[in-house]
Amino acid sequence: MSDKYDFRAIEEKWQKRWEDQQQFAAIEEAGKKKFYMLEMLPYPSGALHMGHVRNYSLGDSIARFRKLQGYNVLHPIGWDAFGLPAENAAIKNKIAPEEWTLANISQMKAQCIQMGFAYDWNREIASCLPDYYRWNQWFFLKMFEKGLAYKKKGQVNWCNQCQTVLANEQVVNGGCWRDDSPVEVKEFEQWYLRISDYADELLEALDGLEAWPEKVRTMQRNWIGKSIGTRVEFKLEDGTPLEIFTTRVDTIYGATFVVLAPEHELVRSWTDDPEHGPQLAEFAEQVRRVDKIQRTDEAAEKLGVFTGRYAINPYNGERVPVWIANFVLMDYGTGAIMAVPAHDQRDFEFASKYGIPIRQVILPADGTEGDVQDAAFTEYGVLANSGAFSGLGSAEAQAKMTTHAEEQGFGSKSISYRLKDWGISRQRYWGTPIPIIHCPECGSVPVPEADLPVKLPRVEGLSLGGSPLEQVESFVKTTCPGCGGTARRETDTMDTFIDSSWYFYRYADARNEGAPFDGEKIDYWFPVDIYIGGVEHAVMHLIYMRFFTKVMRDLGLVKLDEPVHSLFTQGMVIKDGSKMSKSKGNVVAPDLIVERYGADALRLFIQFCAPPDGELDWIDSGLEGCYRFLNRYWRFVDRYLPLISEHAGTVGDLTDRGRALQRKLHQTIPKVATDIERVHQNTAVAAIMEFLNAAYDYVDKEEQPDPGLLGEVVRSLTLMLYPFCPHVSEEVWERLGNGDSIALARWPEFDVELAREDELEIVVQVNGKVRGRFSAPVGVSREAMEKLALEDEKVQSWIEGKTVRKVIAVPGKLVNIVVSG
Repeated sequence: MSDKYDFRAIEEKWQKRWEDQQQFAAIEEAGKKKFYMLEMLPYPSGALHMGHVRNYSLGDSIARFRKLQGYNVLHPIGWDAFGLPAENAAIKNKIAPEEWTLANISQMKAQCIQMGFAYDWNREIASCLPDYYRWNQWFFLKMFEKGLAYKKKGQVNWCNQCQTVLANEQVVNGGCWRDDSPVEVKEFEQWYLRISDYADELLEALDGLEAWPEKVRTMQRNWIGKSIGTRVEFKLEDGTPLEIFTTRVDTIYGATFVVLAPEHELVRSWTDDPEHGPQLAEFAEQVRRVDKIQRTDEAAEKLGVFTGRYAINPYNGERVPVWIANFVLMDYGTGAIMAVPAHDQRDFEFASKYGIPIRQVILPADGTEGDVQDAAFTEYGVLANSGAFSGLGSAEAQAKMTTHAEEQGFGSKSISYRLKDWGISRQRYWGTPIPIIHCPECGSVPVPEADLPVKLPRVEGLSLGGSPLEQVESFVKTTCPGCGGTARRETDTMDTFIDSSWYFYRYADARNEGAPFDGEKIDYWFPVDIYIGGVEHAVMHLIYMRFFTKVMRDLGLVKLDEPVHSLFTQGMVIKDGSKMSKSKGNVVAPDLIVERYGADALRLFIQFCAPPDGELDWIDSGLEGCYRFLNRYWRFVDRYLPLISEHAGTVGDLTDRGRALQRKLHQTIPKVATDIERVHQNTAVAAIMEFLNAAYDYVDKEEQPDPGLLGEVVRSLTLMLYPFCPHVSEEVWERLGNGDSIALARWPEFDVELAREDELEIVVQVNGKVRGRFSAPVGVSREAMEKLALEDEKVQSWIEGKTVRKVIAVPGKLVNIVVSG
C-alpha cells in the first residue's frame, strides 16, 4: 500500500467500478426492510453548486449508512427540467430549450458521479421528456373528470419580465420569485386545481407529521389560514351588496368603517369616478407591488384612501364610510372587512391616523370599564352598546348574533381559508401542454388518453410576449374528439410545480409505459423515509406534493395519506457572510475543489463544519483540515496494514492503553450511528476524528500495539467513515483483504460491556461553582465521593478557613460542598 493518498486514482477507480457493477441499483425484495432516501430534485441550470453538494452529501451519507444496516435502500435522482430559465436561455442563445436543458443534465449528472453519490441511475427521470410529462397530462385529465380541474376568469399575478402568470405562492415581496421584477394583477382565463377542497385535510394532517420541522408545519398552517366566523352582508347606499367576513361578529356594533382590499372588484369599478378614482387607482397600484406578508405585518404602517362611498351596517342601520387599505387582502375572507378600532389594534392604528371614530362595545369580563384611549381592547368580554345583545358574553353573543343574521337573511356562519385554488396556467413554451381542446360546439374537451402525450412542437425563434404555442399553427389547429369539427388546442402550459408534485412516485417505477406507476411498488417503497431540501419550499412544493398524494389516494392509485415520513431542511452555504452568487464574486465551484482535494474531502468538510440545519460559512482552512484528516487516516492504515495482515486474529490481552482504545471504539460506533440517524453528521464526523486521534495516541505510546485490536480499529473506522468518504473507504476495505464491496458489509457491532467506563470523572462544586474534578471507580459510594472531594488539593484551597455546612453527592456525577465564612 502506497504511503501517498492518491485521491484522483482512487476516486476514478471506484466510480467506474460502481457504475460497472450497478452498485446502487434497487429492486423490491419482499420481506426485506426498506429505506427510501430522497433529496429534492435539482433544476438543471448547468452546474452543481455548493448548496446541491451539501444537500446531496447529507442524503448520500444516510443512504450508505442505512445500506450498511441491512436496509434495501432506494436512493434516486432526476431533473426538474421544465421552466423559464431554459426558455430564457434559448431566447438569449438562439438554441432550443430542450438542447440547452439536456446538455445541462449531462454535465450535472457527470458531477454527481464525480462526487460519488450513490444514486440508482436506472430510475433517473427528466420532467421535460414526453415519457414523464404524459403522466402530468394524465393526472390533469383525471382531475378534470372529477371536477378538480376547471377554467375560470379571475385576477391573477402577472410578471412582465417572465411574461406569464404566477401562483400566489410565487409572489415574494411584491415581486416575481425568480427575478424580483414587479408583479401586477391582471384578469385572465386560467386553469385551476381545486386544492381548496382539501384545505381541511391538509391542515388537520399536519398534526400527524411529527417528524417534520415545526417551522414548516407552522408555515403551512398559516398559509392554509383557516378562520371560523360569520359572513355579513352590508349594502352600499346604491343597494350594491358588500359581503364581509369577521371572526368577531360580537364587536360589529363598534364598526365605524368598512375596508376593502385594493384588488377588490368594486374598487376597480370606482376608478372612473372623477373625484376619487385617480387616488384609488394610484393607491391600489402602489399596494399591489408590496408583498402580502409585509402588508399584513403588525409593525407595518397602516395606509388607506377613502372611496367616497358609504355602507349600511345591517345590525344597527348605521351609515359607515368605505375605505381601501394596505392591510386587507383579497386572499382572506371576501376581501372586505368591518373595522372595529376599539377592539382590533390594526383598525385602532388606522382610525387614529385618519381621525375615524372609536366606539367601545366590549367591556372586560371582570366588570371594569376598560380603556381604549391608547390601544384596542382585543380580549373577549361582555357586550355593551350593542342593542339587544348587550350584557352577553362574547362567545354567547357570537352564536346568537350569527343566528340572528341567518334568520334575518343578511348573514351566516362561515369558514374562510387563505389557501386559494391553484392556478396552473402559464403563458410560456417550456412546460407541459394542457391536454384540452376548445371546440365551438362542444366547449372544453379533454384529449383522449390514447392520444397522450400531447407533445411540445419544436418552435423556432422563441420570444417573450404571449403564449409561444399560439404561434404554432400546426399545433393549435386540430379536430374535436367529440364532434369531429374544427377546434383549437389549449396553448397555455402547466405550472412546473406540477412536475415536482409527484416525481418521487415515478422513481418507484420509472420505466412503466402503461401507467404512472405500479401500486404494488408504491406499497413497498412508500412513504419516503427522509426527504431533504430547503425550507423555502414550505408553502409551494411541500403543500402541492401533499395535495397530489391525497388526490391520488382518492383516485385509488395509492393507499397512503401523506408521502413523506420525515422532512429535513438543510441550511444554506454562504461565504464571507453572504449567500454564494456570481454577482458577489464569492462562488466556490465544486469541480475546482474536487480537482484539488478530492470528492471525499469535500463531502467530509461540507458535512462536518456546521450543523446540517444551520448556515454553513465556507472556510478554506476547514476544507484543508478535512483533507489533512484523510491523509492521516491513510497513513495510519498504510503504517499498520502489514502488521494487521500478518497477525490477523482476535484481540489479545490488552494493556490499560489498549483497553482504553477499545472502550473508545465501542463508545464511538453507537454515537456515530445515532448522530447519522438524527441527521447530525457534523458531530458524527467529529467523533470519528476524535477516535483517530485516540488511535494515534495508542500506537505512539504503546511499545507493542496489539495486531488484533489494530485490525478491529481499522475495520470499524473504515466502516464508520464510509458514508462520508466512500472512495477511500472502499480502497482501504479492499486492501484489508475483503473481496466484496464495503457497501455489502454491515455496520460494526458494539459491545455495551466493552464500552463501559472503568472510572468516572466526578465534578466538584463549591457553593455551586466548579472548583475541581477527580476520577473514581464505577459504583463509587456517596461516602467515598464526599471523602475524595474534601481531600482534593484544588478543592481544599477553596474551603480552607471556612465552615463546611453541607456536602451533597449525586452518585456518579458530582459533589457540591456548601461553605460559609
